[in-house]
Amino acid sequence: MSVAMPLPDQTVLARRERIVAALRDIVPGEGVIAAEREMRPYETDGLTAYRQLPMVVVLPETTQQVSRILAFCHAEGIKVVPRGAGTSLSGGALPLSDGVLLGMAKFNRIREIDFANRLAVVEPGVTNLAVTQAVEHAGFYYAPDPSSQIACTIGGNVAENSGGVHCLKYGMKRSCGSAASTSTPGATIF
Repeated sequence: MSVAMPLPDQTVLARRERIVAALRDIVPGEGVIAAEREMRPYETDGLTAYRQLPMVVVLPETTQQVSRILAFCHAEGIKVVPRGAGTSLSGGALPLSDGVLLGMAKFNRIREIDFANRLAVVEPGVTNLAVTQAVEHAGFYYAPDPSSQIACTIGGNVAENSGGVHCLKYGMKRSCGSAASTSTPGATIF
């Protein structure tokens, strides 16, 4: 059985130049990648059997930029695929040729660690290994390890419900979502 990527919306592709320009107004500098050669690293995730270039890659640095990108894409009827490290083997971060690939790698800060409640508030681009390194001095570690903890990110783990063999003993992570009123990206239980 062969799986095919969805057919692109030609009306969106016809507006590509205007879309790219609008996204560059939101994320200035090198935060918008639209040239074919520069988008090649984003043409697939860990499931390399399926490849296709996104319409455009956007690498925001602030929650305000993410909010503006999502509002623009919603208003324009443009699909958005969020991407962390791109290690997914389930196709969770496969790009769409008529969509925006929203790279979350720059959101890589650990905001808070609450050892008493076994809670870490982290941004979606924080790697599993970074969480473990931040808590190991107190005798803790982040158990979910989908065999890519060096590279995979918490945002992708939550989106894909990733676990790994350690979860058989210690259980799965729990995500507490995001606190929109304070712009705190989310919390992970360790």
